[in-house]
Amino acid sequence: MTDPTTRSDTRNPTSPGGAAPVARVENVTKSFGLGDGRVDALRDVSLDLHAGRFTAVMGPSGSGKSTLMHITAGLDQATSGRVLLGDTDITRLDDSQLTLLRRRRIGFVFQAFNLVPTLDVSANIELPFRLDGRRASADERGWIDWLVATLGLGERLTHRPHQLSGGQQQRVAIARALATRPDLIFADEPTGNLDSKAGRDVLGVLRTASRDHGQSIAMVTHDPVAASYADRVVFLADGRIVHEVGTSSPAEISQVMLELERAA
Repeated sequence: MTDPTTRSDTRNPTSPGGAAPVARVENVTKSFGLGDGRVDALRDVSLDLHAGRFTAVMGPSGSGKSTLMHITAGLDQATSGRVLLGDTDITRLDDSQLTLLRRRRIGFVFQAFNLVPTLDVSANIELPFRLDGRRASADERGWIDWLVATLGLGERLTHRPHQLSGGQQQRVAIARALATRPDLIFADEPTGNLDSKAGRDVLGVLRTASRDHGQSIAMVTHDPVAASYADRVVFLADGRIVHEVGTSSPAEISQVMLELERAA
């Protein structure tokens, strides 16, 4: 049996360039409650996330965007349908297998940063390696050094989170998420607690990681400015994917959101 924590190079001719999606959601429904009290947070959703692409997921509150992210990342289970990371069907994995898969193949950037307060910046960035019971290789060490320099953290490595601004904390969270070069990064409202300049800086780093370094990123956001940094914007409403656009301006994205609200 294939180890679900390892990467796959399976090819799928339906995907851009012939490469298999880094993640695939197939006919996923997520329901809460039973009978008359049942609520469908997701309704027969299918979505491919491609390697090296920056995808933004948008929608009104309650549209299902966070639920979609959590299920795709293996943080929650679908009621029906399946989710694949590469060629691994993660809906068939048990809790211990999911934990290993998330540790080795998925990175997370959250609005609340989620840094370990007792660790300095350097230790927070290297935490994924420690949790996996290993040290960074020479190649990975070079990648971390590049991230630290690019994110402007070189003079902050011995600082603890409470000694950093919000923007600096989010940069540390991004470096930690990217450190192991995971198959896919999930970013949940990553600029929600930042001022405009810090938010733009963080989004610029995510875009550079995708365009220049082939990192696959899926970002949940309600902010049209944040979504404008993505290669692709997917819109949800009432638990369904209802629209999709390529790279667009904040004004164009806002117009789509307004039209979706009017149609609701």
